[in-house]
This record gives sequence, C-alpha cells and structure tokens, in this order.
Amino acid sequence: MPRSEMLLAFNELMEERQLPPEMIVEALKQAIASAYRKTTGAPSSQKVDVVFDLPKGQIRVLAEKEIVAEVKDPHLEISLAEARKINPEAQIGDFIMVDVTPRDFGRIAAQTARQVLKQRLSELERKMQYDHFSQLVGEIVAGVVQAVHLQEIVVGLEKRAEGHLPRKEQIPGERFHVHDRIRALLLEVKETSKGPYIVLSRAHPNFLRRLLEEEVPEIYRGEVEIRAIAREPGRRSKVAVSAIAPNIDPVGACVGIRGVRIQAIMRELNGEKIDVILWDPNPAVFITKALSPARVLRVYLRPNPEGGIPRGTATVVVHENELSQAIGKEGQNVRLAAKLTRWRIDIKSLVEAASEALERVQQQREAFDWMDDATLEQVHSLLEKKQAGRPLTPEEYDVLLQFLDMVEQGHRRMEEERRRKAEEERALREEIPAQAFEQTLEHLKLPPRLVVLLTNAGYATVGDLLLQWKQNPDAILALNGIGPRAMETIRKALEAYEAQYAAEPEAEEAAPEALPEPTETVETLEQVVAEAEEAEPVSVTAQPVEGEAEPMPLEAEEEAPTAQALEAEGVEASVPEAAGTEGTAEAEAEPETLDMEAIFAAERVLSDLPLEDLGEEEPEVPQEPKKKKKKAKKKKAKKPKPFVELEEVEGEEIYVARRRRKRDEDEWEEW
Repeated sequence: MPRSEMLLAFNELMEERQLPPEMIVEALKQAIASAYRKTTGAPSSQKVDVVFDLPKGQIRVLAEKEIVAEVKDPHLEISLAEARKINPEAQIGDFIMVDVTPRDFGRIAAQTARQVLKQRLSELERKMQYDHFSQLVGEIVAGVVQAVHLQEIVVGLEKRAEGHLPRKEQIPGERFHVHDRIRALLLEVKETSKGPYIVLSRAHPNFLRRLLEEEVPEIYRGEVEIRAIAREPGRRSKVAVSAIAPNIDPVGACVGIRGVRIQAIMRELNGEKIDVILWDPNPAVFITKALSPARVLRVYLRPNPEGGIPRGTATVVVHENELSQAIGKEGQNVRLAAKLTRWRIDIKSLVEAASEALERVQQQREAFDWMDDATLEQVHSLLEKKQAGRPLTPEEYDVLLQFLDMVEQGHRRMEEERRRKAEEERALREEIPAQAFEQTLEHLKLPPRLVVLLTNAGYATVGDLLLQWKQNPDAILALNGIGPRAMETIRKALEAYEAQYAAEPEAEEAAPEALPEPTETVETLEQVVAEAEEAEPVSVTAQPVEGEAEPMPLEAEEEAPTAQALEAEGVEASVPEAAGTEGTAEAEAEPETLDMEAIFAAERVLSDLPLEDLGEEEPEVPQEPKKKKKKAKKKKAKKPKPFVELEEVEGEEIYVARRRRKRDEDEWEEW
C-alpha cells in the first residue's frame, strides 16, 4: 500500500473510533499476525512479530525458525546457509527471526485480518469507554436522544457510547423526542460483555446539586455550601444552604438578581419549584425555616434516645389558618421538610395542642402538682369557648401558648428526673452482684408467705428486691401484708446475703494455691458401678410345697386390704404402732418364729398390695430387660390362672397356699 493511502486510512480509522494511535497500531499488528498464521498454518507456539512503519508505509512480518541441516518444514525451519545470510554467526540448533512478509495475503487472509482488527478495535473501544465514564460518575453529561422506549430513553454520548435513562429516573411529565438535546446525571456504569451499561438520571437529588454548582459560582468556589436537599422530581424541592465565607448571603447567591439563577435551574427541571432555605444548627429554628412559607409558633423536640435517622420527633404548633399551608398539598410541604431536616414532624393547631396538653396534665396531675388550678380552669374555659364556635382574642391565644410552654417545661423536668433515676439505678446495679439478678427469692430463705407477697409485687429475683431496698425501702413497706416485723426479716436476709457474697472474694484470695492430696483413696464411679452389678440383691426366698407348680403372679386388688381382711384370709400381719427401735426389732424378729412356707405364702399375698397403703417404699430390684424379653419370646401359650387359697395347718401356726382350678360349676381340683 502506498504511503499516502496508508496514512489516510490510518487517520480515518483513528477519527472514526476515537482511539489513540498506539492502540490502533497494536490492533493492526495482532490482526496481521493472525492472518499470517491462518494463511501459512503456523502453530500458535511459533513467535510471529509485525513491524509497522507508518511514516514509510511499510509492514513487515517476522517469524521465528529453527536452524537445521536439512529443512523438512519451511514454515518452521531454515537451512544453515540461509540463516547465515541473515546472521553470519548462526549455528545449527539456534532460532532466528526471518522476514516472511507475503506479497499478497489473498482474500481469506484479508478477511481474517479485517475481522480480527474489527474485533480488537471494538474491545479497545469498550475498555476506553468504561474507563472514561467510570471517572464521570456523579457528574452531569450531555447527549442526544437516539430512541424513546416505553421503559427507557437511549441517549447517545461521547466516545460513541450509549446512555440509558430509565423511566423511574425521569422527571414526571417530561417528554423527549429523537434528536433532542438532553442533560442528565451519570448515576452508574456497569461493565458487561457488550460494553459499558451507562445509567443516567434526572430525578436524583444530586442532579439538582450539580445544576446549582454550575449556575452559582459561589457554590462552585466553595464559598456557599449545600447542607441538604429534599426533592420530589417535577413538583417541588427544598435546598438548605449556609455561607462559609464571611459577608455572603447564601440564599441571595443561589437565587440571583431577580431570580435569574434559580429560574434557569427551574427551566432545566421542567418547571419544578425550588425553595432555598438558610440552614441553622439549632434543630428548632431549622425546622421552622424548612416549613416556610408557613409561620410556626412553637417547635417542641423529642430527640431519639437511640440516635440515628430520624433524629427524633418535633411537634410543631401553628395557627389554625396556617395549618393547611404548613402541611401543603397532599402533605408535600411537611414531607419535604421532614426529609430535609431528618426529623419526624407532627403539625398541630394551637387549639388542638392545648387540648391534648390539658388532657395529659389531668391524667398526670401528681406530676404537674406545681401547676395552678386557676390556670387549668382558664385554659379549659378557653377551649370550651373555641369549641362553641366563638373566636378567641390574641391575648387568649397567648394564654394557650404560655400554657403549652409550661407543660413542655414539666415534661423536661420529668425527663431529667427519669434520666437521673436511671443513672442512680445504673450505679446501684453495679454494686449488686450480677448473679443476684438470676437467683429467685427462695435463695434468701425468707418465709413462704413473704416470698409469695414479694413475687406477686414484681420482685422475682434477689437483685430486684435488693435494688428496691437500696432505692426506696418504703415502697416495700407499702405492700399489703408487709409490716415492720416483715421488713426487719427482709433486712436481715439481705444483709446476710450481701455479707456472704462480700466474703467470697476474700475467701478466694486467702485460699491456698494447691490443696493437699487426700490420704485415703476414693473409688471412681466406674468401680462403684461395677461392684454394684456384681453384688447379689438381698431378698427373702421361700421354697414351695412339694408337688406344687411354679407360683404364678397374682393380680393386684383394686383396694388395699386392711388388717382385718388379712386375718380373714388367714394371714397374720403385725405393724409396729410407733416408729422406733423396738418396733424395728419386733418386725425383724417376727419372721424367725415362722416357718418358711408361711413366709412364702404371706409374701405372695403382701406383694400384690400397693406399697403406698402399707406405708413402705417400693424396693429397688435390679432388672434385666434383655433377659425378660427373651423369656417373653419363649412363652408359647398362657397358662390358666389358678385360684389361691391359704389354709391353716392343724396344730401348727403356719399357713399353706393351695392353688386350685375350676373344672365344672361346683367342682374344683388341685392344681
């Protein structure tokens, strides 16, 4: 290609793509190298360089080849003789860069070079666009409307980029057409595979901030500072400004002579009204100015104890004829003022605020005992007069305002008193052990009656009772059922509790570092359990009468038999009258005089009796669940239950158990 044609094409490409020449040259080198590889079939591992001489209009392609004795692949190898023409010191086995510039790439090579060049230039263009617009986030950019869709407007920007103006970021009521000039705030830049996605906004508060910086030189130079902005796009905005440099009127600087500056901004925002307000460090004054043009009588603040946003609640009192103006159309004025000041604003008329204050004073009369009854009666009469529809004089309105100020002072006193008590309670809590607030009143070993009374009164833990005792013991004495003697009992219990926990730290300090080893060895838990399993349980065994089958368990009776019933059954039972050593001795000695058969028979009868009725505890018998399950599986059929009857042996004081079963209606046989 001639030198002039190459320079002309290069400059045209640079202007079209708006790329620096270095990037275009690098893209051309990569495109030509890719075309050479595709034409010659060179592997990707082979090094290929492109030398681009723009002033001379020359392009050279250099490929790396290996010096060999016998050339088999001319695209990868070169003979020693040919290599020494390039470098006389070349040796076999070395690699050398050889000029392989083709005279004509051909149609396929040219198409490949064109595609690679286009792709590479597009990648460079996207990267340059992203880097450029990423630095402009938060600034105003200008463009031309390219397309208008239902959900967004596409705007053509510089660097051949496209911006997107979503519907939610547009000013309501604003209409644009294709080829219209538009200015917007660059809100966000997202990097995608198809290039940067640029989001624009005309509804963001910072768009108004940037317009003020452009139109007002004092703001641009830093002499006037924008403190806060509250905006409802297309309708109304409030801007709070303050002067940093002396002798400057911040509101006048923003408005301009005859409102020239602020009107230019309003035209840009499609006629949006803008209120410029002087910022004040006092929240009450700032809220008063934020509600302009309404005139405010009083502002009572209730700060948020936890901090954060909103900063608290502000009760604003205005005249009745100013109430609608303070609220604004659909609450717009008060809503913007709340956004601007970051306070929750509650607007009330003077009569409404005085009525609520009077009701509050009447409900909390003890807290407002310092207020004169005559004042309350006067306020009550004025409210009744207003309710009857009669007008009030300015002096009477002043009386209501003074009453509101008095109630506000009372609230401040109550808040200070509450804060003081909270600090005192916090200091007292630090003196009380932390575990006291986890222990119940039973820990004090008080009488049950006192525990019930104190628990019902709300003192659930020792810490609660101790805290109240330190604050005001009379509150405990005022409870029903608690007198001086009970107070003395509580006092001694609390003093003993404090003395106990005060002595524990001293005992811990005086304790030796290491305890002496015990002389006697203590058995471990495993040894005790092992010995208990090996030991046989103590029980009284009885041998059945010869010829008698294995005894079957008897069903428990519904009611426990008395001593007379046992005698009727033929069983002797003796129970000691008084618990003592003699009764125990008799109970232990009595079985020795009886025969083993009598013991067996009596034991079977008594075993079916409930232990609760006999006044005894059920003995713990070691059970083996596994063995019982095996025995239960071996049983194939249930045996008939026998009838057990005790008979007295003639001439002997013993009883023998006879078991029978019924065959016919009146016949029984021995079982």
